[in-house]
Amino acid sequence: MKQLKEDIKSRSFHSVYLLYGEESYLVRQYREELKQAVLDGGDEMNYAYFEGSGVSVSEVQEIAETLPFFQDYRIIIWEGSKLFKSANDFAGYLPGMPETTILVFVEKEVDKRNKLYKYVQKNGLAVEMTAMSTADTKKFIALKLRDNERKIRESTADYFLEQVECSLNNIENELEKLIAYTHGREEITREDVDAICSVQVTGQIFKMLDAAAAGNKREVMQFYHDLLMLKESPMSILYLLTRHFNILLQVKTFSGSPSKQEIAKKIGIPPFSVAKYQAQCRRYTKERLKEMLFLCVNTEYKFKQGRLSDQIGVEMLLVDLIM
Repeated sequence: MKQLKEDIKSRSFHSVYLLYGEESYLVRQYREELKQAVLDGGDEMNYAYFEGSGVSVSEVQEIAETLPFFQDYRIIIWEGSKLFKSANDFAGYLPGMPETTILVFVEKEVDKRNKLYKYVQKNGLAVEMTAMSTADTKKFIALKLRDNERKIRESTADYFLEQVECSLNNIENELEKLIAYTHGREEITREDVDAICSVQVTGQIFKMLDAAAAGNKREVMQFYHDLLMLKESPMSILYLLTRHFNILLQVKTFSGSPSKQEIAKKIGIPPFSVAKYQAQCRRYTKERLKEMLFLCVNTEYKFKQGRLSDQIGVEMLLVDLIM
């Protein structure tokens, strides 16, 4: 990422780039910044865009061979080529591509054993856009709000991140809603978040299990019915509970890992959510987490056998989960 920023700033480009990873907001942002840096204020005469795996490779190569008009470089962006997930000979073409052509691949997933990936890694620049750390996400929030003459306390930012779906795309959308909602005043409060933001279902599951650990049956059932009101089906809630217990068990297992970033990467959760999972883990032993995960799986098994309905099955499960 640091090298990519330097390339954009200095306009000293590699011939081929690969932008990929789970954080689509960052992928899109740097794709556009790279495009603008290459075009350097010029029009799009020297820009070509392709999408999908059905694109003719020969057509891409033909455009790549065309020298730029009245500019230093020509840029080609190819999204979703899937060349980094399959065997192909495209890497053999790249050494002979004109130095005036900049080729940018944008992919969701790559196979790092792939021949083309290895070529880009060695001769170009492959940049994985992963979920940002908690600190960087908070900086993103603060900058977005500052640009719109808003402020937020750190404790409120923490609460905001607990409530909303964690991708930067969604965070930006929710911030836009908060900015519009708080027109005429500066500080965004916790009450504003409750009033306007789309509640993340995962946040409701956290609250439900906190209530279960505290033995509060009334709150557990209230959260369950709230989820039903959000149009979540009982089987969807069961899936979320199963996933949640699976994550808790993994977090408990990885408790000796040196950093939250490493735990997040191993499990596949946002870095800023690790602390919350760790806090909830402390309320359960490893054996209890295994038991609860078994109860979830057993409930699904009974439902599929036709031995109980989905709603009754989940309600009985929730009663069993209360400590």
